[in-house]
Amino acid sequence: MEEEEINLKPIIEDHGLSFIYIRHNDLYLVAVTEKNADASSVFTFLYHLVNIFQTYFDVLEEESIRDNFVIIYELFDEVMDFGYPQITDPKILKEYITQEGHQLTKQEVSIPDAVTGVNQSRGNDKIIYRKNEVFLDVIESVNLLASADGRVLRSEIVGAVKMRVFLSGMPELRLGLNDRVLFENSGKSLERGKGIEMEDVTFHHCVKLSRFTEDRVITFVPPDGEFELMSYRLNTNVKPLIWVDSTVEIYKNSRVEFQVKAKSQFKQRSTANNVQIIVPVPKNAASPKLKASFGIVKYAPEKDAMVWTIKQFEGGKEYILRAHFALSSTFGTEEDTPTGNPPVTVTFEIPYFTVSGIQVRYLKIIEKSGYQAQPWVRYITQSGDYQIKQKMLVNPTRKVHE
Repeated sequence: MEEEEINLKPIIEDHGLSFIYIRHNDLYLVAVTEKNADASSVFTFLYHLVNIFQTYFDVLEEESIRDNFVIIYELFDEVMDFGYPQITDPKILKEYITQEGHQLTKQEVSIPDAVTGVNQSRGNDKIIYRKNEVFLDVIESVNLLASADGRVLRSEIVGAVKMRVFLSGMPELRLGLNDRVLFENSGKSLERGKGIEMEDVTFHHCVKLSRFTEDRVITFVPPDGEFELMSYRLNTNVKPLIWVDSTVEIYKNSRVEFQVKAKSQFKQRSTANNVQIIVPVPKNAASPKLKASFGIVKYAPEKDAMVWTIKQFEGGKEYILRAHFALSSTFGTEEDTPTGNPPVTVTFEIPYFTVSGIQVRYLKIIEKSGYQAQPWVRYITQSGDYQIKQKMLVNPTRKVHE
C-alpha cells in the first residue's frame, strides 16, 4: 500500500475527471474537475485552504476536521463559489466567521470592506495605537548549486518584502525603491543592470496597481498587523557568498579523510550569523577525529554528517576543518566505492545585506490626522537550498601512516 501511495501522481485522470490533490499530515485535500483547469491554480487554492484551516484550528488533522464540521461548511461557502475561488485571506474570513459561532444568521453577518471593495485592506478607521510604527523587512533567500571546481550550476534569488504595521486610522503608505532596481512597464518583472530580470513579482491585494503603473511608486493602505507586501524572484549567476571547498580522500585500508575550506566571499563590513556547514560522511564511518581552525564541529551519526558551526563568520575570512574517520568495512571493489557522495549544505543569515542590491529609498506615511510615525527598515540575506559538491579522491594504494 505504501509503495502505491509513493507512485501516485499529484494529478489523476479517470473517466473524464481530473483529481488534483495534496497531502497534509494524515489528510488528503482533493479537488475534482471535469474541465481542463489550470492545475497550478488548483494547487495554490488547496495550499491556501490548508492555511485557512490552520488559522482556525491551529493543527489540521483528522480530529480537527471531525470537531469543526460546521465551521468548515461555512468556510467552504465563502472560499469557493460555483467552482471559482473567492476569499482566501484568513484575516478577512475571521472578521465575520468566528471560531465560536457555528451558525451565523444574516443579522449577525457583517461583510468586511475588503470583500465589497470599499477598502482593500483595513476594516475601519477606528484602529488606534499610542505609538505609531512600521517595520519593513527585505528578505532574500539564495538558492545555489555549485560544482566542486567552483562552477555555479544553478542559482536564483527569492525575495520578499514583509511588513508589520501598527498605525492608527487609515494611513496611505508610499514605498520607493532605489534607482538601480527598475520595474518594467508590464509591472511583472524587475530589471537591474543588463540582462538580469526579476520574475514572478506579486503584490499584496492592498497595492494600488494603477498608481504603480503611472509613477512606479508602490502605494497602498496597509492591513493592520503582519503581512507580505510583495515577493519576487531573480534568476542570475550569484557568486557564492560562502564558498566551501571540500576534498574527500578514501583509502582501501578502511579510512577516510576530509579537508574542508570555508571562505566568506562578501565584504568585510558584513557578518554571516549562525553559519552551519553540513558535510556528509560515509554511512559506515566511525571513530571520528575532528579539528576546526575556528568554530565548533561535531559528528552527527543520525545525519551521516559532520556539522561545522560558526556563530559569526566575518567577510573575507577563511577557515579550515580537517577530519579523519575509520570505516567499518573495506572498499574492495570499484562498485563498493562511494563515488556518489552528497553535496555539502550551507545555512546562514547575513543582516543589513541584499544580494540583488534592492534598497528602500523612502517610505512615506500619510494620514489625515497628521501624526508622526517611525518607519524601521531591515535587510536580511539568508540561505535557501544552498549546496556545493565535494571532490572525491579514491586512493587504493597509499598506505596509512599513523
